Amino acid sequence: MAHTTQHTTPGGTQGGTHRRERTARRALRREAPSTVALLADEEDFAAMRQYASFAFDDHTAYLRQTEGLLRMLASQGVHTSIALFDPVEYEEFCADSGIDPDTSAARTRYTAEVAAAGPAVTYEGQPLDQLLKRLIGAAEQQATWEYATALLSRAGGCGCSDDPGHAAFRRAQTALRRLLTAAGPGSHHVVCSVMASSVPLVAVVHTEATGERPADLDGTEALIFSTVLACGIATDSPGGIVLRTSAPGSPDTVRGWSLHQGWLRPLSEAEVFSAYCTDADTGEPVPPEHGVEYRPGIPLPAPDAPDAPDAPDAPETTDLEGE
Repeated sequence: MAHTTQHTTPGGTQGGTHRRERTARRALRREAPSTVALLADEEDFAAMRQYASFAFDDHTAYLRQTEGLLRMLASQGVHTSIALFDPVEYEEFCADSGIDPDTSAARTRYTAEVAAAGPAVTYEGQPLDQLLKRLIGAAEQQATWEYATALLSRAGGCGCSDDPGHAAFRRAQTALRRLLTAAGPGSHHVVCSVMASSVPLVAVVHTEATGERPADLDGTEALIFSTVLACGIATDSPGGIVLRTSAPGSPDTVRGWSLHQGWLRPLSEAEVFSAYCTDADTGEPVPPEHGVEYRPGIPLPAPDAPDAPDAPDAPETTDLEGE
């Protein structure tokens, strides 16, 4: 049998057509985003090793290969999001969907339908350890918000705009705005801690204010913070807020407030020092930080106080946006 090979003359069009097709496919590839679902820790990785179709047996090597994949996708101009792969959730997904979990197709489908809908961060060339830290933080934020929202809903009961849950949320929004207004210029790190139904809830806001310009609030951070604080208000749970402010040419300052009768009671300087310099787990004292000043909390007029100034509320948001 004769062997035939297709040739193209120098002036032919076949080679040019193939090149144009490859260029078009590359362009389309850049417009098709990717999601990589990551097994963040050794325990989750070990759970996936029960499946024969899972090709990895070493978590460190798995992370190294994943980082290589992320770099390759980035070099191709592909927008890539990283989500968490939860083996327990994966097993439940496969059982509910009636699919075999021991296939790469099942893992792909789980990533597309479940993991991608949860907390995720965008890959921008950052080292994998930094990316994992952000991803785990986003997942913890999501879990905190979901739990706090459930508690707040139960506290509200009626679901109307005037129920205790809604009122507590609006009050918490006002408290955050007034606190940041009173804090003035600087970089602010605000931590709210509430012990709700014997479960510790923690939310953090990072923001910066310059001159007369009010602090810019990240929508997701502000939503979670206000929800956690509202839980403490609605359920009359113990809780408090610590504010750490940094400003050029000045030492960092720390102030504090405790939740009392549905509002923020300023702590004295001694109370702030004691709260900040005590180990939360052991109760043992810890040395104060060098170059940090401990100041009393600033009195914040409650919304129902006779001479309380009006303060703009943050937008009332009920959905938690992914990163």
